Amino acid sequence: MANRSRSILVFLSTATLVTACNGLKEALTAHVDVVARAGSQELSVTRLADLLGNAKIQVPVTRDNAVIVADLWAGYQQLAYAAAHGDSLKDKKLIDEAVAPIFNQSKVDKFMQQVVKSYKPDSGSEAAYNQAAGGLLGARHILFAFPPAATSGQKDSVRKRAEAIRPQVTSANFTEMAKKYSGDPGVAQNSGNYGVFPRGQMVPEFSNATAALKPGEISPPVASQFGYHIIQRLTYQEAKEDFAKKYADASVQHSDSLYMAQLDSSLKFDVKSNAPSAIKAAAVDAEKHWKDNTTLATFKGGELTVAQFLDWVQMMPQRNGSVLQQIPGAPDSVLKPFIRGVAQRQAILKRADSAKVDVSPEERLNLYNEFQQLVQRMWQGLDIDPKSLADSAKNAPEKERLAAARVETYMDHVLAGQAQPVPVPVPLKKILNAKYEASVNAAGVDRAVERAQKVRASADSARAANQPKSQVPIPGMPPTGGQPPAGAQPPSARPPAGAQPAPAQQPPAPKPGSTKKP
Repeated sequence: MANRSRSILVFLSTATLVTACNGLKEALTAHVDVVARAGSQELSVTRLADLLGNAKIQVPVTRDNAVIVADLWAGYQQLAYAAAHGDSLKDKKLIDEAVAPIFNQSKVDKFMQQVVKSYKPDSGSEAAYNQAAGGLLGARHILFAFPPAATSGQKDSVRKRAEAIRPQVTSANFTEMAKKYSGDPGVAQNSGNYGVFPRGQMVPEFSNATAALKPGEISPPVASQFGYHIIQRLTYQEAKEDFAKKYADASVQHSDSLYMAQLDSSLKFDVKSNAPSAIKAAAVDAEKHWKDNTTLATFKGGELTVAQFLDWVQMMPQRNGSVLQQIPGAPDSVLKPFIRGVAQRQAILKRADSAKVDVSPEERLNLYNEFQQLVQRMWQGLDIDPKSLADSAKNAPEKERLAAARVETYMDHVLAGQAQPVPVPVPLKKILNAKYEASVNAAGVDRAVERAQKVRASADSARAANQPKSQVPIPGMPPTGGQPPAGAQPPSARPPAGAQPAPAQQPPAPKPGSTKKP
């Protein structure tokens, strides 16, 4: 299956579930003492206030963060209840429903592969290269780089040097001249030769100057933000192999674009006027909208609902935070095209189903196995796997109490910065919700926040000024400083002292003198 890791996609959504009160006692106490219920356990206002207020990690005491902690607790307690009763969550019907977005993405990927194969890739010709077909150019250069924070006088001096050397540069000695004079940090590896590249990959001054040259021609000094470039456009023979590969790739992308244009024209997509507000509400409380059939967009033969939208968003790469986190603050002018794009995926899925495209039995079995491994990892991380519970408890009630207590210990470790918090993945949470009740009470959350703020104020005044601060954040919860860990694996509920989170991944710094866009 394409990108099988999607089956364990970590996607945490804050959820407020509303359940009916049973009897007068619950009606009177639910809004006073209880924040959340899950399995056979309750999260009290006092307990949540203590968790947040006394947290050793840098977590602001806010309502949003309180809901996140309560949701995390509820998911863990559902897992604990399942473990106490030996329920390994193997119901294939429920799994199929929960992982439907994964199967759907796989079917769309397979269908689009068939579409692309129906177009014959073009390896390009000399005429295509000479015309910069596909926006592809081939060039090498000699860079006379500006010094850092160059003054106008220094820049002028660089220009004069480039102009003085330019008459000496020929096709025959270009490589040697690049090695001798170029300030491009990559010249040692490529002698200033960039090969074939998309026009938009380089800064405009460089790309435009290259496009203006005939193959083999050498330019006068060309100014850019990096310095002055002497550019030679590669001949077809020099660029032939690289151009053929990249032109074929561009042809495939072009066929994809042609198909999407045809799809858009034939199916008449229409995004509803209220769609942006609908997905903003869903983004704030995704779990509440997992079965929301409100129509966001229509197309010939189908529609996109809020629930389907959330399924597709679940499968999207999570760059710069969750996609859902970015939706509430986005303008309608951005959200409407986004919704339209998601509706196109739904339409392609419909075509894939019509074409009988499906996941194979092997893919389905592999995903079932991965799901079971996920459950086992979550249990082991929380120290509530059935075998360990059976070693210390004789019957189901005792196992429930023991598993619940271990979850509480784990939550203590998380808020103390001693364990990595691991959110319950969406597919697993859907199955847990289908089998075991869980709810978060809004009034209880408000009371817990009010109390936690007082606890925090008291704790802050008593905490030593040189107390080391952990960098372990709650998933989805903005810390007051630092970067979240790049990835989290379920840890033991009894972590070793001094355990540290994985360091955040940082993009490489741009090399000075590069003509590529930063």
